[in-house]
Amino acid sequence: MINISPRQLEVFVQVARLGSVRAAAETLHLTQPAASMALAEMERQLEAHVFARERGRLRLNARGRELLPLAQELLERYAEFGRLGRGGVASLAGELRIGASNTVGNYRVGELLGRFVRAHPQVAIRLRVANTDAIAAALLAHELDVGCVEGPVAHPALAMEPWRDDALVVCAPPDHPLARKRRLQPEDFAGARWVLREPGSATRTTSERVLAQLPPGETALELDQIEAIKQAVVAGLGIACLPEVAVIDALAADRLKALKTPFLDLRRKLFLLMHREKYRGALLDAFLADARGD
Repeated sequence: MINISPRQLEVFVQVARLGSVRAAAETLHLTQPAASMALAEMERQLEAHVFARERGRLRLNARGRELLPLAQELLERYAEFGRLGRGGVASLAGELRIGASNTVGNYRVGELLGRFVRAHPQVAIRLRVANTDAIAAALLAHELDVGCVEGPVAHPALAMEPWRDDALVVCAPPDHPLARKRRLQPEDFAGARWVLREPGSATRTTSERVLAQLPPGETALELDQIEAIKQAVVAGLGIACLPEVAVIDALAADRLKALKTPFLDLRRKLFLLMHREKYRGALLDAFLADARGD
């Protein structure tokens, strides 16, 4: 009979997250030999290795990738068993791994996390900010519990639900010819120099949809941070589609001007994103209820 302990599962999950036994041992407040022994004993009972060593780091092999979400679920259920066993009176605790695309992570993090963090101070939040494609990939690899992204993600293993309405604006420096023009028309954008987000970003996808509605221009720069794009536009290197929430300060300070483009659809939605196989225990349920405003 297999008798794998919660401690062995904890070591497995942390090694998968951190890539080394040493780092996992430090996180779990174990000695490195104790962590190594726990992992070795788990693999002995499974009669299979769950990691491959690549360039000095441990990477999950096919068996490990299959077992990781089950190990995470068992640990969450174990914690839930203890909480319910105490009558459910204990505060929610544990770790919640959240992924946010750049607009959410840099400009809406208070909306996403503020009320939940204040209500559950014993929960450790680990926030990863990256573009939408990277957040989706991390969810598929079970590296995150939930994501909040700027655009729809089409993958059968991922479930998506609307979170907030959002909008982009076309921005230019105040002295740009388009900023001085009273009534803009689509043809005024012919030959415009654009500063764009990198491929894989939902803002890039929306920008490409906008560009398809305008005469051909040229790509002056591709940058992977909204703040970098703002500074490039302020410096006169081009114009850009940027999230409205990200440019409020620059517009108020007259460092940027929002072009009036009623002929363009710049609306979009932000979404909560989850793996369909992810176990939704009390901690994740509480976060989702808070994010939905339940």
